[in-house]
Amino acid sequence: MSSEYRIKQDLVEVGRRIYDRGFVAANDGNISVRIGDNKVLTTPTGVSKGFMTPEMIIKVTLDGHKLDGALNPSSELGMHLDIYKHRPDIRAVLHAHPPTATAFAVAGIPLDRPILPEIVITLGAVPIAKYGTPATEEIPLHVRQHLEKHDAVLLENHGALTMGTDVYSALYKMENIEHYAKVSLIAWQLGGERELPPGEVERLFQLRAKLGIGGRHPGCAGCDKS
Repeated sequence: MSSEYRIKQDLVEVGRRIYDRGFVAANDGNISVRIGDNKVLTTPTGVSKGFMTPEMIIKVTLDGHKLDGALNPSSELGMHLDIYKHRPDIRAVLHAHPPTATAFAVAGIPLDRPILPEIVITLGAVPIAKYGTPATEEIPLHVRQHLEKHDAVLLENHGALTMGTDVYSALYKMENIEHYAKVSLIAWQLGGERELPPGEVERLFQLRAKLGIGGRHPGCAGCDKS
């Protein structure tokens, strides 16, 4: 297992990447990693994710009690902690505002159509969690409704949320969401999306299972939704 300091370095690196890619602006976004049964490392509030240092990372308990760190955690830490409590397999959570995917969230359009085989394999579908006021219990409650089958969720009028086995897998899912949204938008500008046929989607589900990826794509009209 990576050392605590190395995980702090990874949080800093992922923060720099999402800032450089334009997935966050100013001090937006928050990232966390679960490092034990009751400990979480998380990014600070009021600091640009592109200019963090390992010393800025905060350690908290799963109940949100600060154990270490001079700064304070994000006001949206509760969303991360609620995910860890309900998905023990998740070890990292990333919240950002990638522009194209966030536009879909603002428009109320989920990214749930099987148009790219790579996305069906890696993400399945990306639903929209109902809007909630930031820093309240509303967002965790709405996200919780999608946790059983999804590792990536759009937040209505807010942004995007991804979960992974480590901070880099959460980052890659965020990159996949934005890529999916860009392709979907351009396809509509060119006349519309052409979905993969149900039989091909089923084959992709079988590949997902071989790769150990759970969940199924709700956009597959002829497929079982289990």
